Amino acid sequence: MQETKSADEIFKEFKEHSITEFFRKNSQMLGYAGKVRSLTTIIHEYLTNSLDATEEANILPDIEVRVKEVSESRYSIYVRDNGPGIPSKHVGKALASVLTGTKFHRYMQQRGQQGIGAGGCTIFALITTGNGIRVRSSTGKEAYECDLSIDIKGNKPLVNNLEKIEPNFRGLEISGEFGETKYEKSDHGVYEYVRRTALSNPHASIKLVEPEGGEAIFPRSVEKMPAKPRQIKPHPLGLSTSDLLDFARASESRKVTSFLEDTFSRVSHERAKEAAELAKDVDFEKSPKELTWQDAEKIVNAFKQMKWIAPELDALSTIGEQQIEVAIKNILDPRFVSVVERKPRVFKGGIPFVVEVGIAYGGKSGKQSGETVSGSILRFANKVPLLFDTGSCAITEAVNGIDWKRYSIARFEEEPVSVLVNVSSVYIPYSGVGKQAIAQEDEIVEEIKLAVQDAGRKLERYLSGERHKSLQESGYKTIARYVSQLSADLEEITGRKKEETEKELKSLIEKKYKNLFKEEDQSTN
Repeated sequence: MQETKSADEIFKEFKEHSITEFFRKNSQMLGYAGKVRSLTTIIHEYLTNSLDATEEANILPDIEVRVKEVSESRYSIYVRDNGPGIPSKHVGKALASVLTGTKFHRYMQQRGQQGIGAGGCTIFALITTGNGIRVRSSTGKEAYECDLSIDIKGNKPLVNNLEKIEPNFRGLEISGEFGETKYEKSDHGVYEYVRRTALSNPHASIKLVEPEGGEAIFPRSVEKMPAKPRQIKPHPLGLSTSDLLDFARASESRKVTSFLEDTFSRVSHERAKEAAELAKDVDFEKSPKELTWQDAEKIVNAFKQMKWIAPELDALSTIGEQQIEVAIKNILDPRFVSVVERKPRVFKGGIPFVVEVGIAYGGKSGKQSGETVSGSILRFANKVPLLFDTGSCAITEAVNGIDWKRYSIARFEEEPVSVLVNVSSVYIPYSGVGKQAIAQEDEIVEEIKLAVQDAGRKLERYLSGERHKSLQESGYKTIARYVSQLSADLEEITGRKKEETEKELKSLIEKKYKNLFKEEDQSTN
């Protein structure tokens, strides 16, 4: 019989670990799982940071990405942008630390938001090559270069060899070598990621230099910056009891009434009074820090009974209906496109979001595999392509939950149809820190379904029209096939010239099928 251990003996091994050390041992949680995905994840993190930085500085992005094979499963990466750069005092925290940054704590739409991405790249470089990354930056006031690494156990950035340089450029340059990676021209590779990024960000100019030396240039198609998202307050709808208490504990307001007005969007003095009438047992004159769980629960229930104006749309930056249509036509060259943008909604925490959907049919739509084709789902979050973790995503759940037969699609998996879905929000609820799938929040899944259904109805009308046209064409061809023979037979019976009868019969047929000829003329023009 084994000897029983005491609690003191067991807890001798009890230790505290840094978040960086955790991610080093669980790099797959950051998206580094598989060689192709790992390389795409690195480009994703640096590219989204560059787009966010240039947009926040109101600069049209010029971005260059270079990928070069160093040896088997080892590639060097270089990313340059013309953004505002990073001040030297912040470069370590920005690029060599996790859970730090300018994004997580703000109610403002941005591509990156967790403060993990760039630091995760540095960790991955360290654990696969033993080296950190090299940085060159120019802010307009200072220019420098340095080496960056991370103290894994302490989650502290290590800035080495920092030197001032000539400020003959503006922006940020990052370079490094990464092991356990592979460049592959596939649906999940770097090229496809950059291509889709360029399509959903028409204001950006992106150049990709591939390992074999080939250059892919995606020129800027819009010479205007997208509307800059505005930092906002959380919306009352979607708040949980815990959310409300967290905001109350951090509030400097003296009364619950003023706390609600100061903290949340769409809450005027009158709306706060209405909430007080519905939550009768709560003292709205006391300090918000004195709110109990029961008080907060009653206020949240009161909010749910009230009618609210939708969240501000200018807090969100969507791709836009016109741009989605252009993107779909550029990628898929379809026979039909239907695009829908829904009104803003909120999910838990009072966070607003907007869903955009584009459905393409025919042409290069769907997944092409030899002679077969199947339906495909193109997923985006805040204009960022999501290439991985398809099965666990709210977009996949919503699209697969549609009864496609109602929209004249007999079997989605056997039709040339593509469904593009973009979710824009001040906070995307990713299902993992790899940021490749949106969590299946009920409000988001339902809103995506409604958007797909809106676009699907337009598709159904198009396909019904195509079927009607096909029947007309079949009827026309069947009748026209016998005109010549019928005219000849009538000539023998009546003596009337075949040519005259044939001309009249063709005229009657054309009148019968005049709509068919109109459609042909329109398609020709």
